[in-house]
Amino acid sequence: MSENSRPPKRPGGFGGGMAPAEKAKDFKGTIKKILQYIGKYKIAVIIVMIFAACSTVFNVLGPKILGKATTELASGLMAKIQGVGSIDFSKIATILLIVLSLYVISAAFGLLQGFIMTGVTQKICYRMRREISEKINRMPMKYFESRTYGEVLSRITNDVDTLGVGLNQSITQIITSLATIIGVLVMMLSISPLMTLIAVVILPVSICVVMLVVKQSQKHFRTQQEYLGHINGLVEESYGGHLVIKAYNKEDEMVQRFDNTNEVLYKSAWKSQFLSGMMMPLMQLVSNLGYAAVSIAGGFLCISGVITVGEIQAFIQYVRSFTQPIQQIAQVVNQLQSMAAAAERVFEFLEEEEEDQFAKNPAAMDHIEGNVDFNHVKFGYKEDQTIVNDFSAHVEPGQKIAIVGPTGAGKTTMVKLLMRFYDVNEGSICVDGHNVKDYNRRDLRDAFGMVLQDTWLFKGTIMENIRYGRLEATDEEVIEAAKAAHAHHFIQTLPGGYQMELNEDASNVSQGQKQLLTIARAILADNRILILDEATSSVDTRTEILIQKAMDNLMQGRTSFIIAHRLSTIRNADLILVMKDGDIIEQGTHEELLKENGFYADLYNSQFEEAS
Repeated sequence: MSENSRPPKRPGGFGGGMAPAEKAKDFKGTIKKILQYIGKYKIAVIIVMIFAACSTVFNVLGPKILGKATTELASGLMAKIQGVGSIDFSKIATILLIVLSLYVISAAFGLLQGFIMTGVTQKICYRMRREISEKINRMPMKYFESRTYGEVLSRITNDVDTLGVGLNQSITQIITSLATIIGVLVMMLSISPLMTLIAVVILPVSICVVMLVVKQSQKHFRTQQEYLGHINGLVEESYGGHLVIKAYNKEDEMVQRFDNTNEVLYKSAWKSQFLSGMMMPLMQLVSNLGYAAVSIAGGFLCISGVITVGEIQAFIQYVRSFTQPIQQIAQVVNQLQSMAAAAERVFEFLEEEEEDQFAKNPAAMDHIEGNVDFNHVKFGYKEDQTIVNDFSAHVEPGQKIAIVGPTGAGKTTMVKLLMRFYDVNEGSICVDGHNVKDYNRRDLRDAFGMVLQDTWLFKGTIMENIRYGRLEATDEEVIEAAKAAHAHHFIQTLPGGYQMELNEDASNVSQGQKQLLTIARAILADNRILILDEATSSVDTRTEILIQKAMDNLMQGRTSFIIAHRLSTIRNADLILVMKDGDIIEQGTHEELLKENGFYADLYNSQFEEAS
């Protein structure tokens, strides 16, 4: 099947670096879905909120009580200087013990709420990953063929992690920050309304400074993020096409392209980081001006006898505590945007259309003979783009059916329709006299075994990889399947034999050996209908002969569909279907088609002309 006959893939993206938070399309709706999703853990979340509030209350009470110790110390010192008394250290010690107790209780509540919230968020992430994993198995093939692998994997990894971190930090942070702001404001007003007014006036100045810096830096952050993606793309392109670049002497041109892109990235990154770095010094400058104003006003009030020295000290502590939660809320809002965007993508995936797994009145699959009929099948991946126009064929049980034709003729499409990865637009496909739509999808696919051009082996022993075809098979049955696939000999020569562990991409065995292992797996599965899609196209001639023998053993007594470009491998097929532009233009045995001297004969002869 040609590239242009497949559904279009979305381009992959590159990320990294610092940038403004990605925004959700429907922030309110997504937050509502998140709240519904965590409804199962609402009691735990309520407990977390109560504990977070208690932790904040005990923490806020500390400075004012500590101020009493300062006042007591100052009063005692003045009395000692005047000779009318001394410092009451026992009273100061009592006050300090009370303050220590408050901070210990506050820390205990903080630890408890952190422990509970971490457990809740990890359970939510676990549940979400499980649901995504289960969802993947129910998704139609068209979903995965219209998206990059990275886009799908990102839902399970990046998006769920972002959601988990956001939930863990934002809920408690918002409660703590709001409780701190309210508590500190109350305590400040209880000390001095005038000093509170001075402290509060500083806030709009701080906010204006932050907004000004953010406005200037965001455009540079966007440029930085965009060109970071361009840099990643250039690097990937350079490594992936290294041989081609060398062959055409394009090294200087690639370096120049990289330098131009890197220059833009450098300038945008420098400006964004510089402006971002200015924020804290400017905030500290405004805060220090606020502290100075508060200290001057406090000094006058203390001299006037309105407040005590300890209350000035407590008030300055509260001023520091007042600005910090406001900054934290700004960060949490940013984090909430990222969390909502990630959650939106996850919920979009979980709400995607699923395959209809079950038929209304499913036909029994107890014993499959392997009789297959294609009746005037018409199909296109898009409504306005027909790939298969009018495909009809009758296949007897045990027959070897070869499907040949040029790239884009629709050969692989027919296999996908047979296994119901897609449903036909018109016509029908029947197995043992029943329309494939009358079978449950999983039952239908249990009747098929597949050996593809792109071999798939997982990280594990050779024994485990072959047994994947039938998990309950004994070691003896696995070895017999390997012998039938002509794989037993080479397995014995490997270090560890059947217990040798394949790495993640199975690169520690050759391509031909991987193909033999997949054939052994298919033999062990013992399915009644086989699909062999270009199973020998990427191996040498000697290995091809070996694989061909293994495939002959595999196909004995089974209905087999063989898709092949190498026509020499399908000369012994019972029926050859020649496809072109979605139609069967010729059918017959190898000898019959050669005698017709038509399209098949041209394909067959051209291969040998090319070979010679």
